[in-house]
Amino acid sequence: MNLLLQADDVLRQRLDARGQGDRRTLVALVTSTIVFGAVYGAAMGSYGGVVGERLWQVFYSASKVPLLLLATFAVSLPSFLVINVLFGLRDDLGRVVRALAAAQAGVGIVLASLAPITVFWNVSFGDYPTAVLYNAVAFAVASFAGQWLLRGYYRPLVARRPRHRFLMRAWLGVYAFVGIQMAWVLRPFVGDPGSEVQFFREDSWGNAYTVVWGLLVNVLGR
Repeated sequence: MNLLLQADDVLRQRLDARGQGDRRTLVALVTSTIVFGAVYGAAMGSYGGVVGERLWQVFYSASKVPLLLLATFAVSLPSFLVINVLFGLRDDLGRVVRALAAAQAGVGIVLASLAPITVFWNVSFGDYPTAVLYNAVAFAVASFAGQWLLRGYYRPLVARRPRHRFLMRAWLGVYAFVGIQMAWVLRPFVGDPGSEVQFFREDSWGNAYTVVWGLLVNVLGR
């Protein structure tokens, strides 16, 4: 129940409503990201069934979606905080981190809300490239919602110091760039039923952007 109340606070942008300290709030936000991300990951992994070896894909995906969200956050954050300091915003770093973590939790919450639709999609369509593209769209929707939340959390910061507006946009660009490549490294998330179930692909490294474009052209060209 506390997790659901926390999710409600995140979406309504009222994290201070329960009078929690900064550290406790951050822990709760990270917990929300992990739990709700895992819910959607399990839904992703259910493509192709949950019997036999395919059940491992459910567990793999349930662990990798939170890993994707938190790893992207961890890779993007240090340089962003340094830039904030260079822009003379050192005093706001605590509020900045909490705003970013809240938006991150929001992405996980929105993804979890899409989990029933994802399961329905998985049992309704059998084409693997289409399933991958659907999940990419679901992540895009959740990311857009996270950006919307971030704008709300940043509003008081921007009102105090307009420089935050530029840095918020810079964060969105860096986070999206790192996130797409991180998703490519951590694949598979859906898992091709015709291939062996594995946690990582042997050819994990590469350019995610050229592959995503090729997948989009392949699906739309049918």
